[in-house]
Amino acid sequence: MNYIFPIIWGCWLLSEILLNRLVRSKTPDSKKLDKNSLRIIWIAIFVSITGGVLFAIYRAVPITMTNLLLYLGSVFIVSGMIFRFIAVRTLGRFFTVDLAIHDNQRLIETGLYRFIRHPSYTGSLLSFLGFGISLNNWISPIIIVVPVLATFIYRINIEEKLLLKQFGSEYEDYKKRTKRLIPLIY
Repeated sequence: MNYIFPIIWGCWLLSEILLNRLVRSKTPDSKKLDKNSLRIIWIAIFVSITGGVLFAIYRAVPITMTNLLLYLGSVFIVSGMIFRFIAVRTLGRFFTVDLAIHDNQRLIETGLYRFIRHPSYTGSLLSFLGFGISLNNWISPIIIVVPVLATFIYRINIEEKLLLKQFGSEYEDYKKRTKRLIPLIY
């Protein structure tokens, strides 16, 4: 049973690395459109996870003396992965890890996109929160989630400008009907 948690963490990390390596845009201007946001996100991920783990090891401030948070955090990680993969699947061939607009791309407003504009980021954030919680330390979730959230918001701002430029009033109307990351809240 002790192996289940590292396996979950490893599968989560591997899934993100595979997405990053395999689902890139083929358009030549995607690097310019991205404005280094993908690189900034990966730096934030590396630094925040390293910091959160080191803090949990060297400044133990446990929330509970049971393994409850390890289980709860793992459920969050898996739920976030599922949420993210549903979002990726809904976008289908239009999903890329770098920013790009494809030929004949259309605005997707079905599935999770009916409620939030960036469900892939929501799922990813849920997994990061789960990882922080699974470390059973009061500070680690903050060290992990805040920098990642900040870089996601930076990227979302870039992405939404690109989508607004591409889809105009259709995207503006979509923004009025949906939230960015959390249904009914934000």
